[in-house]
Amino acid sequence: MAGTRYSIEVQPTLPKRLARLQELADDLFYSWDRPVRGLYYRLDPQLWDDCGHNPKLFLRRVAQERLDAAAEDRVYMEDYARTLSAYDSYNSEAPRKEIKKYLDPEQNELVAYFCAEFGLHESLPIYSGGLGILAGDHCKAASDLGIPFVAVGMLYRQGYFNQTIDAHGNQIAHYTPTRFENLPLRPALVNAQELHVFVDLPGRRVMLKVWEAKAGHITLYLLDSDLPENQEADRAITYQLYGGDITTRIQQEIVLGIGGVRALRALDLHPTVWHINEGHAAFQVLERCREMTRQNDMDFHSALEQVAAGTVFTTHTPVPAGHDIFDHQLMKTYFSDYVKDLGLNLDEFLALGDSPNNHHGFNQTALALRASRFHNGVSRIHGGVASHMESYIWPQVPPAESPVRYVTNGVHVPTFLASDWANLYDMRFGRGWRNELLNVDYWERIDAIPDHSFWSLRQSMKSELMSDVRRRMTIQHKRNGLSDAQIDRLTQYLLPQETDILTIGFARRFATYKRAALLFSDPERLARLLNDPQRPMVLLFAGKAHPNDQPGQHLIQVINEFSRRPEFAGRIVMVEGYDMALARKLVTGVDVWLNTPEYPMEASGTSGQKAGINGVINLSVLDGWWGEGYNGENGWAITPHGPQYDAAYRDQEESNELLDLLEHQVIPLYYARNGHGYSEGWVRMSKASIKSIMPQFNSQRMVMDYVRDFYAPAARQCRKLAEEEFKGARDLAAWKQKILSRWDKVAARRVDAAAEAIASGETCDIKVAVNLNGLAPIDIKVECVVGTEDEHGEFSSYACYEFEPAGANQQGESVFSLNFKPPLAGLQFYKIRLYPSHWLLSHPLEVGRMIWL
Repeated sequence: MAGTRYSIEVQPTLPKRLARLQELADDLFYSWDRPVRGLYYRLDPQLWDDCGHNPKLFLRRVAQERLDAAAEDRVYMEDYARTLSAYDSYNSEAPRKEIKKYLDPEQNELVAYFCAEFGLHESLPIYSGGLGILAGDHCKAASDLGIPFVAVGMLYRQGYFNQTIDAHGNQIAHYTPTRFENLPLRPALVNAQELHVFVDLPGRRVMLKVWEAKAGHITLYLLDSDLPENQEADRAITYQLYGGDITTRIQQEIVLGIGGVRALRALDLHPTVWHINEGHAAFQVLERCREMTRQNDMDFHSALEQVAAGTVFTTHTPVPAGHDIFDHQLMKTYFSDYVKDLGLNLDEFLALGDSPNNHHGFNQTALALRASRFHNGVSRIHGGVASHMESYIWPQVPPAESPVRYVTNGVHVPTFLASDWANLYDMRFGRGWRNELLNVDYWERIDAIPDHSFWSLRQSMKSELMSDVRRRMTIQHKRNGLSDAQIDRLTQYLLPQETDILTIGFARRFATYKRAALLFSDPERLARLLNDPQRPMVLLFAGKAHPNDQPGQHLIQVINEFSRRPEFAGRIVMVEGYDMALARKLVTGVDVWLNTPEYPMEASGTSGQKAGINGVINLSVLDGWWGEGYNGENGWAITPHGPQYDAAYRDQEESNELLDLLEHQVIPLYYARNGHGYSEGWVRMSKASIKSIMPQFNSQRMVMDYVRDFYAPAARQCRKLAEEEFKGARDLAAWKQKILSRWDKVAARRVDAAAEAIASGETCDIKVAVNLNGLAPIDIKVECVVGTEDEHGEFSSYACYEFEPAGANQQGESVFSLNFKPPLAGLQFYKIRLYPSHWLLSHPLEVGRMIWL
């Protein structure tokens, strides 16, 4: 129809009795509190879905009659009052006592958490995937625990893309501008004026508006360059998450890192701990160093020690392409003037980002590691991988002893636990279960839930999933031109009333190392398993590939092509539009969660944790978090083959094992009814999944690990170096420069005769002479590491003993001696080493220098 289409929004007036619905809509607390969201859903379920579960937008569009009726509805008003009471109680809670133990309220501790994306809820589309969801869960847990905490990110006008998939399996990326007035945000104000800060780019100044979002007890600050005073190209800096080219990327990271620090300063916030969540925000350390040099008359190296002492850096990816590296010429273009404020020349500055794989590039991970003293990977396996990948920072230290540790990721239970489970736990355990998320023993009571009730609840959640996926697929297929008959055939196994069909889910970012197509290495065998009339299966796939990742998008095409084959029609379903709302349905509704990454490429992978707390059983390669989570009773493990194996051989072996597990263990267990209407063995494993995963892989445990092992030590270290006008930072910087200038000519030798055997109970005497090259004995530690050898000749340490200074010999060498009793019986081995040591170091090996005799 020709003509212009106009729109008009008829907005209701909130009845006074419901006035606080607006307050609730402006607090992202709704993103993890179902009773709050339920107040909107009950007013108009269809509109709630149409508004993308956005309370603020919903309140502008809901019919006046529905609000008026709710205000007179006794049951609704009782629920409204109960929800507000819980909300007010939450907001009035003091920090947990365990937080006060580590972060001293008297010291005005504050944690600032920087990340490029935050996934708190689908109504705030500033996330793309796992990193953002993890950051959102971190914020939510920080709020629940009452941590003094602010988060800093960027407000993307278009966010990440919305995905559709066409009839040929092509991913189509749709960027939809977001109207900020629809978001739970408000401009940050200083002296009743909107706060604007700036960053300098080549030849111009870019202004940034600061927005703030309340999320329970914490505040999220977001930076926005889309301002009329900026050039058109600069307004677009914050348009798209991970959009544009390398120039856009460096501009975004300058905005996030440098602009983020300036925003906090303008707000008169003074963090004592700075957490860089992935390398995108690494430039913040440069801005903090610049402040130190200008305000405290410090040289750069002293400023760096002070800044690094209070900085935590988390690396999330073992994939080299996941680390931002900027060409030196690009860095010179953007930082040649800035470097002058740091008191460095360009070569010294570029050395901060040097890495062995690219000496002509500036590596953001390298910068973050050099400018922080507390570093971690995101699972035990990934911590080891990161220690090897980043070993160039500490070139003489064995990777197993490097300062890189790990905190295994966890998921926010109130966000991802199905309401069905929450209601059941309230009924059986009382509401106190929410305070027992860290109590492993508490969750043994899951066994008290009757098996038939447990199975019934799981089937009910599957029914909701099937209904949702069928609706989505009908829309998807109709848009792609399929007939009603074709749609019926392709959705015939997605009937909400027929849930007794084994349903396997695979949903995550489509990157090649995640191997979404591993299951299809033997199509004939897979077809036989899927189409067994007595024991049928359905495979649900969902996920986005980065718009520039052509191999990842090809995987979507491959799976779409398989789903159209006659033998797989309806049995394989590729659902478009993967976001948090779809993820919540999938992780609660499927029976099995499949994960098939290339080992050791999965840093953590939290989707399996979200599934596991809902009684979904994991079937995964032993990588990431599953390397710690799998206990032999709570799921199935695919034996990983490391990068030393040929890729084709590895894929074939792991695919065969996957299909073997499906055929001989997964399918038989699900359909083993033994005269019951459910599988007792399946329920037992599903319960084991909840019992083992709930208390160990939730975000409260994760954040408490950070508080205890990273935030509290960083705050203490920062205070220590800052005493007496930063005397500690200045002394430590000078000492390190002395060590590095002389270490190359330090040499050591053993001067006693090594005994080959001693009697049990006797002691062993060792003497070592060291040419310290002008250093003092107090500048080093000499140690004896005792251990054993395995069958491959690898040394494994058991105990470590420190030598004592014993004067000097006639050659002018410093002598160190040790008298110790070997700790083991029989044959054992020992090694002798020395390394720089200072009482102000955050980690004993942070200098990265070590000599072995």
